[in-house]
Amino acid sequence: MDFISRVAPELKQGVELLTPLHLPDDLAIERQRPLPPTNSSKSVQITERYISGGDSKEMLVKIYEPVRREDQKLPAFLWIHGGGYVLGHPSSDDVLCECFVKAANCIVISPDYRLAPEHPFPAAIEDCYAALVWITNRAEEMNIDLSRIAIGGASAGGGLTAALALMARDKGGPAICFQMPLYPMIDDRNVTPSSHEITHQAVWNRANNLAAWKMYLGEHAHGDISPYAAPSRAKSLAGLPPVYTCVGQLDPFRDETIDYVARLAQAGVDVEFQLYPGCYHGFEHVVPDAEISQRARNGYLDALARAFKR
Repeated sequence: MDFISRVAPELKQGVELLTPLHLPDDLAIERQRPLPPTNSSKSVQITERYISGGDSKEMLVKIYEPVRREDQKLPAFLWIHGGGYVLGHPSSDDVLCECFVKAANCIVISPDYRLAPEHPFPAAIEDCYAALVWITNRAEEMNIDLSRIAIGGASAGGGLTAALALMARDKGGPAICFQMPLYPMIDDRNVTPSSHEITHQAVWNRANNLAAWKMYLGEHAHGDISPYAAPSRAKSLAGLPPVYTCVGQLDPFRDETIDYVARLAQAGVDVEFQLYPGCYHGFEHVVPDAEISQRARNGYLDALARAFKR
């Protein structure tokens, strides 16, 4: 059965209209592609700040918070954008981050971490860790509840989320109450059945995944791969914060996500997981009005809101 025939009917037109991406050849062109216009929410305030990144140089972070804030400490959510470790910018997730603010009554901070191949591993995870430390250090200033700091991201952002949870555990902090690595890019080996199965020019496929991992790992690709680069390689997942994740059945990351979920559960980590049939990588963004897209998005919005109420 070919790829298109397996796609959920309400998602077919979306994947058929996608512009094919061929990495690394299209990298420069894709980075220059303008973001589609969006309508900002009147209830969410967006500001930009520059903080010290993992290399001690300035790094942009975007901050999303309720316009009307009562004098109470709010939870904070570090959201890490996707893009295969080689693409993306916090602004591409403006609408989504506004949804997080409204759904969970929280502050969202999204870092503009360094991208490969110009900045291969460990640049991105060092920047994300620096952002997490910055949030905890500015908790008083920003009126943040230190007991309710969560992290999340999708695709490569999900991979960085999983890696950040491991790094924070191993370094002894900062404390994370919840992690949400959505359809995460966490296994550089590309040996699972789904990594071989998805070769169609969808949002993400085997060829692009191989190319992106090669650019991200750089010189590290020829030695022992750190779990902070590819979290699937972590020997132990014990002691990690509770997890919510999801993945489409036609996503190349399907099997590595399922394996990671099983290992988390076996390690005693509370985990909630959803598998969406007929769905490809990033489907809820490609066809946002589809019923299954709304269900998936509401699923992780609700999961974040519940995590902050524990």
